[in-house]
Amino acid sequence: MPLALHLGTADLTRCRFAISPLCQTHEALRLLRRPSRHGYHQGWLRRMRRTVAGLDLAPLWLFIPPPGGYTPDFLGAPPEEPYPSFDDELARMRATDPALAHAEMARSLACTPGLAESPRGRAALDDPAATVRRLADLTERAWHALLAPDWPRHRAVLEADIAHRSRQAADGGLDALLTGLHPAVDWAGHTLTLRRYVDVPDAQRPDGRGVLLMPSVFVWPDVVSGFARPWQPTVIYPARGMGRLHTAPQPRPPEALARLVGHQRAAVLAGLGTASSTTDLARRHGLAPSTVSAHLSVLREAGLLESGRQGHYVLYRRTALGDALVEGDAGPGAE
Repeated sequence: MPLALHLGTADLTRCRFAISPLCQTHEALRLLRRPSRHGYHQGWLRRMRRTVAGLDLAPLWLFIPPPGGYTPDFLGAPPEEPYPSFDDELARMRATDPALAHAEMARSLACTPGLAESPRGRAALDDPAATVRRLADLTERAWHALLAPDWPRHRAVLEADIAHRSRQAADGGLDALLTGLHPAVDWAGHTLTLRRYVDVPDAQRPDGRGVLLMPSVFVWPDVVSGFARPWQPTVIYPARGMGRLHTAPQPRPPEALARLVGHQRAAVLAGLGTASSTTDLARRHGLAPSTVSAHLSVLREAGLLESGRQGHYVLYRRTALGDALVEGDAGPGAE
């Protein structure tokens, strides 16, 4: 049964993007619990098997039920700003109202018959403030063990997705943006419809606050919505390029491009399928950061790259001309 989100004028003018390291952490944990999401992440799962085994995440698993169940929204709440830090999001999670936490945890436990009445379930609900603190501590451990080491690469994939969809919106308007989110998402008549959606009855409807759009590395093949009040209505969808994050070999640039700009410079350009920092590119290509920086300057001056600051990082991504050169499409008539 589909979930239909009817967007009024106020919602349409308040649609925005965000990247949430906290939400990504809990989507990664849900990936571990839900085999249907494993397809694109077998390499990551193999690499993390020993790390996960060394983490005692039992209190978190209590609130991450099988597919179709409800995970408390405060564990990965929609962020209030576009690019929050993990520390800021974790502080917000720790400050969750105990009454709200109790209600969301009770709803989650109710998805598994008898769990709310079990000793673990009763202990969690008897002192919701203490449970929130314990879950926040475990979430922090999970973040540092599972995501923090690779976060620049993950963030680059999410940044590249937002940049691509922003260009879609600039070229074709909101219709082009919303119709291209995911094959299971339809957009017609001011209604955003999520097909194959399970948790329909309790899903929150937009109410003038707009809809938050969040790309995710780990949510595939699902599209997630339905955050209950007081949270922002949100749609979490699979990010473009996430399938290559852990599995793809470094792309080889076309030989003609290598002859034109040099092998190292061509490799740097070809490697920018997702936005990356100088440090990330240096590590990826085995070059000195100063060498990569020099290559990036030349490529940017030639109009093949663009850059933008994200927090403490400057991220580089290919322009449309850069894409065309790497893909071998920039013929004599290309503009």
